[in-house]
Amino acid sequence: MALRSLRRRANKLLQLVPHAAYRRGLKLGVAAAVEHDGAMRSVSFSTLIDVGANIGQFSLLVRTLRPAATIHAFEPLRAMADTYGRLFAGDSLTTLHRCAAGTSAMTTEINVSNHPDSSSLLPISDRQSELFPGTQRTSVEQVRVARIDDEVPVDTLAGPILIKLDVQGFELEALKGMPRLLARAHWVYVEVSFMTLYEGQPLADEICAWLADNGFKIAGVYNPTYSEEGVNIQADLLFARAEQAS
Repeated sequence: MALRSLRRRANKLLQLVPHAAYRRGLKLGVAAAVEHDGAMRSVSFSTLIDVGANIGQFSLLVRTLRPAATIHAFEPLRAMADTYGRLFAGDSLTTLHRCAAGTSAMTTEINVSNHPDSSSLLPISDRQSELFPGTQRTSVEQVRVARIDDEVPVDTLAGPILIKLDVQGFELEALKGMPRLLARAHWVYVEVSFMTLYEGQPLADEICAWLADNGFKIAGVYNPTYSEEGVNIQADLLFARAEQAS
């Protein structure tokens, strides 16, 4: 797995270097999430809701592919949000919300991973650390949690709307806090797990069933990851509003 990871990083760097916008990101330590390039080129949208924005990897990809898109990004960790803010300084179409997404407004502790993009409001399991060495918890941080429906001007967002979620097992809680936004959304792009990596996290089947109950169907599968034994660990699933998918 370590060798595969090194190869992926090398290939990714080769994709980033030729592009000026991506080189600017690299100077700030931000590698644009080009692994999602195919998924994002396959859909049309004018607004991105980037839930679990980290340091701006996904937003940078979208800004490059969709220069006129409006972006609302959610990132609770201070250091990560600070980097995001520097990356998009002066970008009038991007709004950074320094909070996590959930079902109610509160302040709580987040489990900070040695790899910050693996941090979660849920406890990090031993399996996560075994499958992805170096992702164990190193500290906790007090963060604000909010309902996305309370943070975003839902009624004035330009459509089509794409919601991206990568919040380490807290995806379903985030989704439950945006019923008005979901009613207007055209696409949901979410990282799901097929095995428990964070204590108490809903797995892929539960997320798929919940989104189906709310009018979305699977439209694509991207970036699957596997254990050394060939067991599927995670994947990124693209959902479309049911009438679009058909």
